[in-house]
Parts: sequence; structure tokens; C-alpha cells
Amino acid sequence: MKSASAAAGKAKGNRFHNTLVYVRQHWQLYVLFMLPAFLLTIIFRYIPMGGIAIAFTEYNPIRGILGSEWIGFANFTRFLHSPDFIRYLVNTLKLSVFGLLWGFPAPILLAFLLNRIINTKTRQKIQLVLYMPNFISVIVLCGIVRILLSPTGMVNSLLGTQFNFMTMPSAFRTIYIASGIWQGAGWASIIYTAALSNASKDLKEAAVIDGANIIQQIKAVEWPAIKDTVLIQFIMSVGNIMSVGFEKAYALQTDLNLNTSEIISTYVYKKGLLDGDYGFSTAVGLFNTVINVILLISMNQLVKKMNDGKGI
Repeated sequence: MKSASAAAGKAKGNRFHNTLVYVRQHWQLYVLFMLPAFLLTIIFRYIPMGGIAIAFTEYNPIRGILGSEWIGFANFTRFLHSPDFIRYLVNTLKLSVFGLLWGFPAPILLAFLLNRIINTKTRQKIQLVLYMPNFISVIVLCGIVRILLSPTGMVNSLLGTQFNFMTMPSAFRTIYIASGIWQGAGWASIIYTAALSNASKDLKEAAVIDGANIIQQIKAVEWPAIKDTVLIQFIMSVGNIMSVGFEKAYALQTDLNLNTSEIISTYVYKKGLLDGDYGFSTAVGLFNTVINVILLISMNQLVKKMNDGKGI
């Protein structure tokens, strides 16, 4: 046994040595292969970070960043002291938190349900139907939602009413979150369905023989297989809790539901592109990003303490 393990270790060491020799001899190929990705990352990810400086200036597009007047944290102070700051922040947090509470478990439950379907062809057909909404454009989706919820739409026809749901501030969050779940739950369940394929079939069969019901089977066999994946996805979701989709919120926004639909991202768009207040809008966007980073780090540390040091 010792000689066999020693031989296996020696063979592994030889393979690693041979790989290093090959890389050293043909390093030009690896550089050529990695160079496009490296350049694209630098150009489109790191160089634009210099635009953050706009947040600290009274930005003038003609003068540029260096020629604009440096005002420090004045834009941040202006935003934090604006009368609508709390409303924008609360609207953003409510959409994000409620969307996380209702939307995050949906693909997990969907994956558990799909895993119960034994017939492969039937499961594939159901998955195809569930994945299709993900390929619908956000703007098209919002158009469908507006038509369905119009006073003469299908929803009012079924209810026998003539409500214009798109003008009701109290209905905006429900519409936003429900349409998001319908569009993304199927596609988001792919990663959990793939993780469930690693669940031990022998343990599942043993649980069935022991008389375990569906809930007990999920708790004892299937949940441990996807637990780490769920935690990572949850941490990432919390890290993006302030990044509410601008396109959808803006497309579903009307003059009458602004009280609940105006969020930080739509405010940034209006102040930056419509009003031309570039420095202020950049400061608001940077504030939003900083909050996201703080939430991501905090949640990662919290999950590590609760999950035996396992996090991102």
C-alpha cells in the first residue's frame, strides 16, 4: 500500500513538473490567449473607475474632470440633506428587501419541485416553459404587465373591475416583485437543480425505505447538497440589495405612483441625463455602491459566523 501511494504521488509530481516545463517553453501562447481578456478588463472595468472623481467636482463636460471645480463631499452632503433622501432610500430598500424575501426562495422551491419529477422528458418540457420568460426583454415584459393591468386588461376582466393598477402607489411593489419572480425564478433555479444532481440517490432511497416523507427527504438528503450554493447566492443577493433594476422600475413608473416607484437608480438617471447634473448624480450612484459593498462584507462575515467559517 505504501509503495502504491508513493508511486501515485511520484506520478502526480512528474505530471506537475511536465506541465510547468511545457508552460515555460510555450509561454507566448498563454500570453496571447490571455491578453484580449486582460485588455478588455482593464479598458472597460478599471479605467472607467477614474470617473468616480466626477462625484467630487462641479463637473463641466467641456472642461473635463481635471478642469472642473473640486468641491469635495458637497454633492454627498447635498443628497443626504435633500428632503426626499429618506423616501428614495426607503423605496429602494423596500423593493430590494421584499424582493429578496419573496424572490430568493422561489427558485429553490422550484428546484425541489422539479427534482421530484421522475420522467425526464416531462421535466425538460416544464423547465423549458419556466425558462422562457427570462429571455423576454425587460421593456417588453413591462409592456405586457401594463396591458394585463390596464382598466380593460385581462386581470380586471377576470375580477370584474376597472382599476388602473399602474396608477396605484400601493400596488407598485407587488407588481414589480411578482413580475420579477415570474421572469427570473425559472432561470435562477438552474443552479440549484444542478446542485441537486449531486444529492446521493442511495441516501434518498434509504430515506424512502425508512418511511421519510417529502419534507424529511428534502431536509436530510437534498438540502445538504445545495446548502453551500444557497449561502453563496444569498450573500451575493444581499450585496446587490441596493441595486434595484433601473430599466424595470423606470418602465413601470407613472406620474401617479412616483411616491413608491421613485428609487435611487431612477433618481440618478433623472438628475444625471435629464437635468445634466453629472457631479451630483455620480455622487448618488457612488453612495449606492458603497452601501452595497458594506452590506456584502457584513453579510459575508455574518454567514461565516453562522456557518462554521464558510462564506465567499
